[in-house]
This record gives sequence, C-alpha cells and structure tokens, in this order.
Amino acid sequence: MKISSNFCCCQKIKPKPDVQRHSVHTLVFRSLKRTHDMFLLNQGNLPPVDPSLQKMKKSVKAKDSYGPVLERVKTNNIMKAQNDNENADPPPPGDESFGGNNTGAVVPYNPVQNNNMVVTPQTPSMAKPKWHAPWKLYRVISGHLGWVRCCAVEPGNEWFATGSADRVIKIWDLASGKLKVSLTGHISSVRGLAFSQRHPYLFSCGEDRQVKCWDLEYNKVIRHYHGHLSAVYSMALHPSIDVLVTAGRDSTARVWDMRTKANVHTLVGHTNTVASVICQTAEPQIVTGSHDCTIRLWDLAAGKSRATLTNHKKSIRAVTFHPSLYMFASASPDNIKQWKCPEGKFIQNLSGHNAIVNCLAVNADGVLVSGADNGTMHLWDWRTGYNFQRLQAPVQPGSMDSEAGVFSITFDMSGTRMITTEADKTIKVYKEDDTAVRKFYLLNVSYAS
Repeated sequence: MKISSNFCCCQKIKPKPDVQRHSVHTLVFRSLKRTHDMFLLNQGNLPPVDPSLQKMKKSVKAKDSYGPVLERVKTNNIMKAQNDNENADPPPPGDESFGGNNTGAVVPYNPVQNNNMVVTPQTPSMAKPKWHAPWKLYRVISGHLGWVRCCAVEPGNEWFATGSADRVIKIWDLASGKLKVSLTGHISSVRGLAFSQRHPYLFSCGEDRQVKCWDLEYNKVIRHYHGHLSAVYSMALHPSIDVLVTAGRDSTARVWDMRTKANVHTLVGHTNTVASVICQTAEPQIVTGSHDCTIRLWDLAAGKSRATLTNHKKSIRAVTFHPSLYMFASASPDNIKQWKCPEGKFIQNLSGHNAIVNCLAVNADGVLVSGADNGTMHLWDWRTGYNFQRLQAPVQPGSMDSEAGVFSITFDMSGTRMITTEADKTIKVYKEDDTAVRKFYLLNVSYAS
C-alpha cells in the first residue's frame, strides 16, 4: 500500500473555522427563538400585576433617589407658611389652631431638623453702594477749532490746559472759564498734556511725534524729547522723581529724564498702539494699556515688563489709578475692569457701557467716570461697581450728532469739578448737584445714606 508523499500521519484534520462559527450562530439563534416562543405561549398564564405593589415599589425608589430634595422642599414650604403667618394679623388669645395657647402667647417655631442637616434659608448678600450726588453740566467753553483731545489741571487748581486737533494748547481760568493764553508750536494734533507738580512746566505731546516742555513763566518751549517713531498719544509724569513717560503708535513707551532729555528706557513688549500710560510712586510705577488687548505693568528700575494682563478681549484705550486705594481701572469696549496692585490681581467687572470707551477718571470720593465715542458718560461707585448715573450731553449747536464723542475726562484737584473734552470742539464742566435728595433705589429696596 502506498502512502501519498504529501500526507503525513502526524497531521490532524482541522475543521474549517467558517463551518464551526456558522453552527454556533445557528444554535444560539434556535435557543433564543425557543425562549421567545415559550414566553409568548405562557403570557396569559403570568400572575396579574398588583397596583399596590407597583405603587410601593415606585415610592421606595423615589425616596431612595430624591429623599434629601423632598425634605428640603418640605422644610421650605413649612418656613414659607410660618412667614405668611407672621405677616398676617395676630390670632385671638387661646386659639390653638394658629399656634397660640390659653395664655395668648405665640409658640416659637422650631425648624425641621433632618438626620443629616438643618436647612436654613439664605438670602443673597449684596454690598450696599455709597450714595453719590448726581452730576450736572454747568458750563460749556468754546474756542478751539478742532476736536479737543486732552486736558490737564495745574497743581494750584486755578487754571487748566486743553490740547486740540487745531494744533493749539489753550489755558483757561477754572473759576470763570475765560481764556488766558494760547500756545502754538505743534504742527499736528495735540494728544497729551501733563503739569509738573514741582516745576512751572507743562509737557505736551502730539501726532507730530514731538514731546515738548513749556516754561509757563515765559510761555516758551525749553526742551524737546526726540525718539518716538510715530504719533505720541499719551504721557504721564512720575509723582516723586523727575521722570516723564510717553507712549504712542510705535507700540513703545519711553522713559525720559526730564532735565537731561535722555531716553532712559524704551519699554518694548506691546504689539500695537499704546493708547494710555499712567505713573505712580509705588510698584508698579508704570502701567500701559494698548490696542493689542493687553495691560502691562512695568519695572521702572529694570525697564522691563513685570506682568501682562490679558483679561480684556478688545483694545484698551484708557487706564487710571485710584487716588487713594492701591488699585487701578482699565477701559475697553467689552468691559471696565478693576485691578489690585502690585501684581495686577483682577477684582471685578463694570459692565453696561456698551460703547468704545475713550477715557476714565476717578476722584477721591470713589466716583469713577467713563466717557465713550458716542458721547455717553457713565458714573460708577468704585467699591461696588454700581452705575448710579448716565449722562448724554447735547452737542454744541451747529455740530453734527456724530460729533458727540468724549475724548478725555479730568477731575480738578478738589474732585468736585469734572472737565470733559469732546468732538464738538467744546470743553464741558460738570459739578455735583447740591439739591439732590440723598436717596436712591436699588432692586426695589430704598437705601438712605
């Protein structure tokens, strides 16, 4: 007998895997069908459904799942009923149905106490805003031939200066509003002004890239500070040292030695126009706000950025320090935000001024004012962020309504007068209304100061 060469006795014949898988599937299907048919035939022989047992089952499940919630609802209903009874007329003596007794005394209510917790009602707490008198317009000053872009009040609080797109700086008497002198020298719009606290100097900057120092005893320019590559939009003087800081469209802020005219630092880091710069004695000594939607806090000694605040989502056109608190505020079309120094900790949002906010100012009484491109001004309580007044000053007769824009807001040294410079070529002066009643309403609750 011959054995084929391609067959080995040690090899085992393996069944095909497809045949095995098919047979298993067939058995499972037949088992499922048999089970289904069995229950279908015996459906009429099942015991009847007991409604009481079903109800009990549902109640047990509900108590297990929603027991704490039901206890809280029950407690709130009891306390609501008690409050209604307290507000109702007192019950007659001896009427126990109203919680009384034979002596006429009311039985005190004991709150329902659960095994796990005691549910007590909590009312939302809201900080009470400080009462501020409303502000009213009492003087409109005309004289400039272009948009009035900036304002500064001298330390003696006797007069103030304004800069305009007509390239002229005008100095006005604060009490009477009369023009004292006009200073010419810029060849483009004047965008920033600052008075020195220790010298008879006025500093100015403009879109002609020039930064000038004026001697007010002779009404002449005595120094120029050269270095900016584009328009200069904002400037600030350091309160305690002879340092001038300017910022503008070249995305930088420059620190100048006031006397030697040396460019001490060039603060680089912003990626768009730096629209506002402010200074203070404590750290951070310099704060800048930019159209790149960031605020930077600067180390003056090192000339470097120590923090970058990115909370704003739109361009920042104004920043201002609080005169007494260690805080500052910033303005953007999305929100007005308050920050805590020195690290720039976010405090709160002031929402509601839905416009392009050009300027901010705050006085020692805690009144924060924001002015916008559409001519609106919102007055806020600094501590609580409560918007207690909204102003819309009419444009100067003969101007178009589109020229209702507020470019700068400045408080005088006393904080009782507010000067605005606007797009209708006027300067408006506001003061507090002394005849206002010291009462206001908030959420249907009357607070008297």
